[in-house]
Amino acid sequence: MKNLVVIGYGGMGGWHCQHALESDVVRLAGIYDIKKERAELAESRGIHAYSSFEEVLSDKSIDLVTVAIPNDQHREIVIKALEAGKNVICEKPVTLSSTDLQAMIDAANKAGKVFSVHQNRRWDVDFLAMKQLYNSGDIGDVFNIESRIHGSRGIPSDWRGMKEYGGGMVYDWGIHLIDQILQIITDPISTVFCRLDNITNKDVDDGFKLELMFESGKRAYIEVGTYNFIQMPRFYMQGMQGTALISDWREKCKVTKCKHWHESEVVPVETAAGLTKTMAPRDSITVDEYELERPHSDVHDYYRNFVKAIDGVETQLVTHEQMMLDMKVMEAAFKSAELNQVIKF
Repeated sequence: MKNLVVIGYGGMGGWHCQHALESDVVRLAGIYDIKKERAELAESRGIHAYSSFEEVLSDKSIDLVTVAIPNDQHREIVIKALEAGKNVICEKPVTLSSTDLQAMIDAANKAGKVFSVHQNRRWDVDFLAMKQLYNSGDIGDVFNIESRIHGSRGIPSDWRGMKEYGGGMVYDWGIHLIDQILQIITDPISTVFCRLDNITNKDVDDGFKLELMFESGKRAYIEVGTYNFIQMPRFYMQGMQGTALISDWREKCKVTKCKHWHESEVVPVETAAGLTKTMAPRDSITVDEYELERPHSDVHDYYRNFVKAIDGVETQLVTHEQMMLDMKVMEAAFKSAELNQVIKF
């Protein structure tokens, strides 16, 4: 068991603490938060609260720290922890620029410590179902994937809505969806195009629409919205032999696979005020329809892998190279939105 301290006892800090209390590989040694009331809340729940960050760093019994504080503070805290000999997990988006990320990676390499970002959404069952289908080749060569997260409550009324703290939806949900897509399509990216929304917040993006084109000709569309009172499907995937849909993260993946093309036998159907052969629906003669069972997932596997990486028996699942690629895609997205043009990657 490795001794863990969580830096920041807010929403995600509390999430990490709860999972640490249930973990089979880490022991929660305590938390540190600059806010007195949060430290008192932790103590009231039987969790030790360190009096200062320096006290955490000087505690030789601590093997790793998880950083769960506003985005703009990640670089400084992570580097200090690494220099103090701690292994570090940092909440996404890890930091706000590739320059900052490189400094953090350099610090980890110099200290000889394991450093990674907490990409917990790699354990989402909807993502895992799409990745499984893509890798299976069951619907043929996939040429398009669409990934969306929609809500209707705007940005939470905390630091996530403030530019100085690294707020906005690209850094919040975007990093997750970008990372998921790049775990499915591993081909080199050719171009990036992005449009940002500022519907309820003029300081930071409260939504965005991002298109990634790959050198292989594949494309991915990623959309986050916080002012959508009717949600669009969570995932939509098109292959040369079929189509897959996940309407909601709680639903199974629905697959329609083409068995026979039979274009010459299509009978026109009446729609609205006219006839159409092009949009005539398929039937059971030409397609098979089925659902994928929801894949098994255990988010504790992230910490299990990280601990094994510390012990040198496994490679960390979220690598420095993957972290940097995600960061550079976000940077390209911001540049594309600013210039309103396609960016060569």
